[in-house]
Parts: sequence; structure tokens; C-alpha cells
Amino acid sequence: MDDIGPILKKWKYKSDDINVRLIKGLDGKPKLQLRLDLGILQMELDGRPDGRRPGRFDSYLSYFEKKARHNVKDGFILSPGQCLQLQQETIQYYHRYLALMKLEDYHRVTRDTARNLRVFDFVEKFSDNEEIIWTFQQYRPYVIMMNTRAQASVCLKETRYNDALKYIGNGVILIEKFYKKYSEKEFDEKFEMEFLKQWAEEINEVKPLTEHERLEKELTLAVKREDYEHAALIRDEINYLKQGKSKNI
Repeated sequence: MDDIGPILKKWKYKSDDINVRLIKGLDGKPKLQLRLDLGILQMELDGRPDGRRPGRFDSYLSYFEKKARHNVKDGFILSPGQCLQLQQETIQYYHRYLALMKLEDYHRVTRDTARNLRVFDFVEKFSDNEEIIWTFQQYRPYVIMMNTRAQASVCLKETRYNDALKYIGNGVILIEKFYKKYSEKEFDEKFEMEFLKQWAEEINEVKPLTEHERLEKELTLAVKREDYEHAALIRDEINYLKQGKSKNI
């Protein structure tokens, strides 16, 4: 039976959510399914999402990367058709990392977003068409944000708050560099950067303070109260901590 109607009836589409699930394929391997309003996308968890191997490579990106390496002397240039193949491929990976994020498979999200960023770099380097280059580059802030979210989320699961904040800080820097590079473009909003900054504020509010952070906070309060004697004791304790020692106040 070719009609997928019965399958769609069993899995209702929710417009206010990302509808995703893992199923076991006929080949015995897990498959990722993304429910859309008019159907279902089924993807492989690894390799190219549709399972194809262009030119016996795992993706068009890998295929063209090899061609570029072998044509260094002649000067490899991507044709518009090749760029279209890469663009269609990045859309597949976009659908997959969006679904994987919903499933909290952060390691695979990191892998797929890093891979799409590699595509953007590759097209920028080997295409001679500025308009085509921009069709890829315009999505860089979003992909950086998703990559940052995935890496930071791994840290948060392991309660490594400071490491998560470092990833977020690096993500913000990369997005800021993008907007600076394309300052001549008009952007209605920069929500990716604002999202990461807001997220960092939320993490800072809930993360436990280290002993050094606790003392720094206590020092600030002591100075505000003009309790300079106590502030001096706190500074001593901070210096002892920096030296790997401990001195109870």
C-alpha cells in the first residue's frame, strides 16, 4: 500500500512543537522521523540523512572537497549546479539536527551543525559568485547558535556550568564577527546573539558559586558596606586560594 494516510492519522501533527521520533527501520537500524504538516521525513542517524553516497562519498561536501584537493594547481571553482547540490544537502542536515535537538542528542547536533558550517566555509572559498556565497552565509549566525546550544547543553547535563558559559561566550564572539564582516547588510534583528546572551544570564543565576566566586561576591558587599577590615581579610583569603592554599576567615 502506497497511501501513508493511516500512518499520518496515528501520528497527529502538532503545529506548536517539533514532532520527532525514533523508529526501527526494515533494515534493523534506527531511523529518525520528523512529522511535517503534509507528511513525514525519514532520515538516517549517521552519514547523509537520505542514506545516499554521491560519487561513493558520504556527502557532496566530501566529494567536492576531494576534487578541490586534486585540482589545486588548476584552480578548483564550484559551479552553480554544484553549489545547488551542496545547498540541498545542507537542508537535509538542517532537518536532522533540528530533530536531534528535540531528542537532546547533542553530540550529533554538534556534528551536523559543524558540518554545515564547513559547507559555508567551502563555498566561500571556492565559489566565484558573491550572490551564491551569501545564500549560504546568511544562515551562519543561526547554525553557530545551534552548534553552541548543543555543546553547552552537553556541559550543562554534566553540571559543568563554566564550560557551558565558555562555549556560549565563544558563540557570541563568532556571531559578532559575522555581523561585523557583513556590516553593509541590513538585518532586522540579531536574535541568535541575543538568545545566547540571555541564556548565559540564566545560567549565571542558577549555577553554584565556586569558593573564589563566593569570596569575590562577599568582597563586593563588604566594600559597599565600607567594612574595609573584613574586606582586607577576604582579599587575603582570595590570595591564599590563588596560591592553592586555604585560610578560613
